[in-house]
Amino acid sequence: MKSNKQFYALVLVSLVSFASCKKDAAVVSKTGEIASTKGIYILSEGSWGGDNSAIDYYDIATNTVERNIYEKINKTKLGETANDLKAYGSKMYVVVSGTTGKGNSFVDIMNISTGKSLKRISFNDGMNSFIPRYVAFHQNKAYVSRYDGVISRIDTASMTIDGELQLMNGAVKAGALEGLAVANGKLYVTNSSNDYANPNSLKTKVTVIDLATFKKTKDIEVGLNPGRIAVAGNGDLYAVTSNIWGNDNKPTLVRINSTTDVVAQTEEYDLSVINIVKDQAWVAGNTGIRAINLATGKLGNALITDATAIVTPYGLTVNPFDNSVVVADAENYSSTNGKIYVFSADGKKKYSFATSVLPQHAVFNYNYK
Repeated sequence: MKSNKQFYALVLVSLVSFASCKKDAAVVSKTGEIASTKGIYILSEGSWGGDNSAIDYYDIATNTVERNIYEKINKTKLGETANDLKAYGSKMYVVVSGTTGKGNSFVDIMNISTGKSLKRISFNDGMNSFIPRYVAFHQNKAYVSRYDGVISRIDTASMTIDGELQLMNGAVKAGALEGLAVANGKLYVTNSSNDYANPNSLKTKVTVIDLATFKKTKDIEVGLNPGRIAVAGNGDLYAVTSNIWGNDNKPTLVRINSTTDVVAQTEEYDLSVINIVKDQAWVAGNTGIRAINLATGKLGNALITDATAIVTPYGLTVNPFDNSVVVADAENYSSTNGKIYVFSADGKKKYSFATSVLPQHAVFNYNYK
């Protein structure tokens, strides 16, 4: 996507996946059976250098949007280049990448019901920013990828970092870690970089980490610049590779078998976003917003079945309660606002609303029985 490509060039190197499998679903019920969706939090990345990342909130019952609710509730700005928002239990985690040399990288943990910040965890060493990118969850731990090649592990109860793993390729430190997914007790992380001259770069790999030992077990060759990665209900992983932007190299969608940790299928699809919840998988790219047939690994039907037009799909989030799909539209990378469209499982628009700049990810606030 446009701003993420700029981010690569302007920061260290050059970049919706859900990150869990079966037991660790993207949204974990906190009090019992879900009755309905009360509202939707939307993370907007903001314009480059604008220090205007934001979280907005849409109240379904009143059909109203509270813009920049994070700043209003917590009396402080969200920050620069917020990149991921995920829910786990009663909390949601926002990853704010920040910028190199500014000391403005962190992960903020919030209460889903209230939007109140519970703790902000620094990802800086003085003014040295680690540039965190994505978060994934497994058995009461949150795993955060970083652009300095480190995976940070956060204990979700104490909300403190209790472990770190520096990924290596031989004696060379990895860099530019991107998407994360968990399957079969293993963490899969994509390695992306524009350091094409460095033969020791992991820029074509998905690294596998055993979560019981928190140690790397292998690297899987998938193609140049893998970014987003997601896991299906059967444990298969789908990684999106971008190759070299502006070149003739073809982007791909790569399917990995998490039992054998080998590539099972590669398709030449130009995709930018992927989101999977159990057996429902959607991607966005130059072919529009399409399903993935998880039995074949091929693109399936279009999501939208009415006349709704999306200008610039920038994020997809499936609501596991009713299988509705939240589509974030960057509206040609507008510097003033974006838009959210919510589609029912049959592809009909349910409602839409304006958001802050460059909307990406959604978290759902539920009513419980």
